[in-house]
Amino acid sequence: MQHFLLMKYERNLALIFIQDSGINQQAEKMPTFKINTLGCKVNQSESDQIAKDLQAGTWRPARNSEPSQMVVINTCTVTQKAAMQSRQAVRQAIRNNPNARIVVTGCYAQTEPDALAKIGGVRYVIGNADKHRLVDLITADQTQTANGTITVCNDVDQSRLRTPAPGAISGKRTRPVLKIQDGCNAACTYCIVPLARGPSRSLPPNDVIAAVRAVSEAGFHEIVLSGIHLGHYGRDLTPGTSLDELLDRIEQSTAMPRLRLSSLEPLEITEVLIEQMAESTRLCRHFHIPLQSGDDRILKKMRRPYTSDAFKQLVFRIHERIPDAAIGVDILVGFPGETDEAFNNTYECIRSLPVTYLHVFPFSARPGTPAASYAHRVPSDVIKTRCEHMRRLGNTKRMRFNQHFIGRRIPILVESTRHAASGFLKGISPNYLTVLIDTDDSLSNRILSVRITRQVENNLLGVIE
Repeated sequence: MQHFLLMKYERNLALIFIQDSGINQQAEKMPTFKINTLGCKVNQSESDQIAKDLQAGTWRPARNSEPSQMVVINTCTVTQKAAMQSRQAVRQAIRNNPNARIVVTGCYAQTEPDALAKIGGVRYVIGNADKHRLVDLITADQTQTANGTITVCNDVDQSRLRTPAPGAISGKRTRPVLKIQDGCNAACTYCIVPLARGPSRSLPPNDVIAAVRAVSEAGFHEIVLSGIHLGHYGRDLTPGTSLDELLDRIEQSTAMPRLRLSSLEPLEITEVLIEQMAESTRLCRHFHIPLQSGDDRILKKMRRPYTSDAFKQLVFRIHERIPDAAIGVDILVGFPGETDEAFNNTYECIRSLPVTYLHVFPFSARPGTPAASYAHRVPSDVIKTRCEHMRRLGNTKRMRFNQHFIGRRIPILVESTRHAASGFLKGISPNYLTVLIDTDDSLSNRILSVRITRQVENNLLGVIE
């Protein structure tokens, strides 16, 4: 009897192997694709959706060393440098994949499709308004070997948010990104994003909850809620709603252990939201807030609707109510007219605040924005020096924040990527601490309690409790 069962088991195993081999052989015949994503988390989320759509059809992801039949470049254009990097990425894709169809989409494709269409080797230029139709457009094209570029770039103001398909949110990340809002109604003088993304649009709450629930049921433990102007969530819906109301509903209706918010404008971080984060066991205690400048005259030229003093009061309120909260800040250095005094005002503003880390960006004039024509440009070498000073301050802030947690036990979500220098796995705490642990890959995508032993540069070392 045992011999019979063993033979039956081996026969079934052989059948499974043959079936798997058939599936693998079939997959090997499918055309391959790669996606190169530049820019923000919203772009990352949209690239995941494109990948899901391609795999639902006749495509499969190319392996690292494998040639690709199609390369999608999801571009960014938030600064002139970002636009240049997008062009470089397109040209590199053409060089590295001479036989591939090159598809360019994203914000740069929306704002300057003609510039991309002039690059020899580009087959498709598809703007943000039609990004969700990318796979259908490619499938419908029956002249794939013809010369020339097919450009599809409609009015982004009329586009609507698409509910993400099941599984499209996860991608390859341990902490999936869900786009719940797109577009921006602000008019900052340095920013091209409203032209690239259109007005603010929100994903209906029921769709958000369904997506979060699907990601949770798929075994993920954290989701990042992202948007171009996230604090405007729900204002365009009927009936209207708000971000804090959405968060309440998500906590009540899903089992997702950790909810993280992407960047929020200063005036949109309300007392209600701060209190929510202070009381919740699932909202990650992490704010990322764009300041841009700590000089009121520069803020006014930027058309930023707050003062440096209002920003300071906000940060102190957050820190007083949630002392362990991470507070990240965006700084734009070298805006036209930024004198030494104006830069020092920004530097001293940050130095005086309990912020955790900085994202420092040099100003680069973006054609199509008012600031591109402003006089009193700051020399590039001055901008570079100021950025270095500000980044050193940011490193000091991060290291001081890290030191508060040495010897303490904290929960981390173990990611699937390893730290390049040490080879250790990386974990992220709710308040955005990066913790390195010496363990095997089987613990990735798990929430573990670790004790922090010491700090190495900007990272913390931890041991599993």
